[in-house]
Amino acid sequence: MGEVRVGQGFDVHAFSDDPDRRMVLAGVEFDGPGLVGHSDADAVAHACIDALLGAAGLGDIGGRYPDTDERFAGADSMVLLADTVATVRAEGWEIGNVDCSVIAEAPRLAPKRDEMSERLEAVVGAPVRVTGRRAEGLGAIGRREGIACLVVALVQRP
Repeated sequence: MGEVRVGQGFDVHAFSDDPDRRMVLAGVEFDGPGLVGHSDADAVAHACIDALLGAAGLGDIGGRYPDTDERFAGADSMVLLADTVATVRAEGWEIGNVDCSVIAEAPRLAPKRDEMSERLEAVVGAPVRVTGRRAEGLGAIGRREGIACLVVALVQRP
């Protein structure tokens, strides 16, 4: 068996006061307020990027797609994820799987969870599981101030 590595990703975004800001998670649009961010603020895609970069030893999202770079203003995070996947593969890694836990009081993920997984799988080229968790009213997430996402990714070299 070849080399196997695991990476962990995390992202958190506050809800926006801008009524025109779209809510996007894993490339899927949801009703409700959008999230504050330099790009589209897709916390799920961002955490996936960090997990994959970490597993492959290629830095992190802030180094690769800095929020100080105007090229990434309003960027589609699924495009950034596709770029990350291409980079990870170019370094000789195969992606084994990705597991995403989204922590939010709102929106409800269940009605769109399968679509989220399918969109991520289409970009990642490997199985992706998305689950929803609640903060049970605790902390900023529990007070419905934002959304967080934790991701674990497995990569391997043959």
